[in-house]
Amino acid sequence: MPVEVLGRAAAPGEGPQEEPRAPEFRRAAVEDPLVEPLLRELAEEYVSRYGPQGGEEMTRYPAELFTEAHGGVLLLLLEDGEPVAGGAYKRYDDRTAEVKRMWTHSAHRRRGLARRVLAELERTALAAGYDRIYLTTGPLQPEARGLYLATGYTPLFDVTADPLTIGPLPFEKQLAPAVPAPKGRP
Repeated sequence: MPVEVLGRAAAPGEGPQEEPRAPEFRRAAVEDPLVEPLLRELAEEYVSRYGPQGGEEMTRYPAELFTEAHGGVLLLLLEDGEPVAGGAYKRYDDRTAEVKRMWTHSAHRRRGLARRVLAELERTALAAGYDRIYLTTGPLQPEARGLYLATGYTPLFDVTADPLTIGPLPFEKQLAPAVPAPKGRP
């Protein structure tokens, strides 16, 4: 009996092909080689939008702030073992995580990956004991602004004002633990 290969019968000598693996999250250190595309593309993006000073954002915070030991985390979303999106948070205060380094690989945008990363950062922050997320995005990043508004973040600025007159655009979101269903109900 022939082997089915991606919806067709396999040619003689052709064995079963491995299905692509579902995207998976992995915690990583800033020094991990898989993080390099995230850092490189983010730096390029910031410089292209904000000029040479935009690249300074990538060196503003020490790498250890994005480790569990310091109240942070860096997550990569891997597809077939390759990073396609990622993000991080660092401790802002005792109850607040600050999201930083949100990134989607340029070849994988418009697939909802940033939403997935943001949701996983929220879940991870809640599990780490935080009950609030704070973040800022630049005034020349309308995609990020739209993402945060669409995912329930409260803008801490006048949304009717010209973003260029505001500078970094701050947002916050209260995290609430999932409410368990009553006993006997799904």
